[in-house]
Amino acid sequence: MASINKVILLGHVGKEPDVRYVDKGVCVAQVRLATTERAYKLQDGTEVPERTEWHNVILWRKLAETVEKYVHTGDMIYIEGRIQSRSYEDKQGITRYITEIWADDLKLFSSKKEQTDNN
Repeated sequence: MASINKVILLGHVGKEPDVRYVDKGVCVAQVRLATTERAYKLQDGTEVPERTEWHNVILWRKLAETVEKYVHTGDMIYIEGRIQSRSYEDKQGITRYITEIWADDLKLFSSKKEQTDNN
């Protein structure tokens, strides 16, 4: 039986995307995406607070070029991709681990500017 590694996220961009060009002009972008579960109250009255999860999203080529042109802090975007983990050694020689979402699809839902213009 085959396995599946699929992620779907809808959230807000936390800071301006980091866009670079590598290896013969290939565009790569990194986006910090926040997804938030709303606060709620259990039947017994216990309040569960809002919880925000931060995701590191990596986009390549045309998707990265779209991010460079159109995505900014506060924008809502939809991402489909896969989870990928890696390790690296920091400046102090300590091994660090990171989990990233490698995007296969991107949809732009709204921009902060559009929200302001429509109010």
